[in-house]
Amino acid sequence: MKGTEQFKLTIKAYLDERAKNDELFASSYTKENKNLDDCITFILNQARAIADEGGCGMTDDEVYSLAVHYYDEDNIEIGKAINCGIIVNHRVELTEEEKAEAKEKALKAYQAEEMRKLQQRNNHTKTKPKPASQEQVQPSLFDF
Repeated sequence: MKGTEQFKLTIKAYLDERAKNDELFASSYTKENKNLDDCITFILNQARAIADEGGCGMTDDEVYSLAVHYYDEDNIEIGKAINCGIIVNHRVELTEEEKAEAKEKALKAYQAEEMRKLQQRNNHTKTKPKPASQEQVQPSLFDF
């Protein structure tokens, strides 16, 4: 079974971190009869079963819990190898400094857009053509 490399790296990173912080899981994670490729095959077969029931995707927590479940269980049916592409979505966490910078940038963009609208409105009123003044010729007494 070959999942996309990014998916494998994401699962591995999660499992490595979990093993660092959870002694009980660390012992399951080092079992000789377990490996990352079989873990990925197990996850994909579970995802396929969900899709067959009308589902269309899984959350990160659902995927990670399947990976942990694979390592925790000794007698687990991993299923047949599946050749498919996998999409990995990551949520980007911004630092407080990055958030402040993004907010400032958005505020400046908003101010620039509002200024442009005001200038456009002012230019529109200035360039509005004035009605042509027509000179009214008053007849004189001699014109009659």
